[in-house]
Amino acid sequence: MDIKTASALHRLRLVSVPEALSFPALLIFGSLLSRISDIDYLMMPLGALHGILFVIYTLFLLDVWNKAKWPFKKAALFFLLAVVPFGGLYGDKLLKREEADSVVAARARREAAGAGTAADA
Repeated sequence: MDIKTASALHRLRLVSVPEALSFPALLIFGSLLSRISDIDYLMMPLGALHGILFVIYTLFLLDVWNKAKWPFKKAALFFLLAVVPFGGLYGDKLLKREEADSVVAARARREAAGAGTAADA
């Protein structure tokens, strides 16, 4: 995995947790409180925050999909995880695993290339 793909994957991970927590916050503090009490001033800022985070998440997901050459099903899974409350937390777990696997693969390629160079000398 090249550095551009790794950084795109890392950016997606950085926004996945706040996006995953903003949706339940909007549902609980925004919608629920405005229905059961007179507290309705949280709906607008929480809605705006969640909307911005969701758009950023979607743009970063499209960037990763393009750079990492993910199949459509994988990109669709991560999009669906963003729609489900707390789904982004599971998505972050999957992204963390993918990041770790790519680091291990990059180290193995580097060591294999280094071994080939040392054997030629």
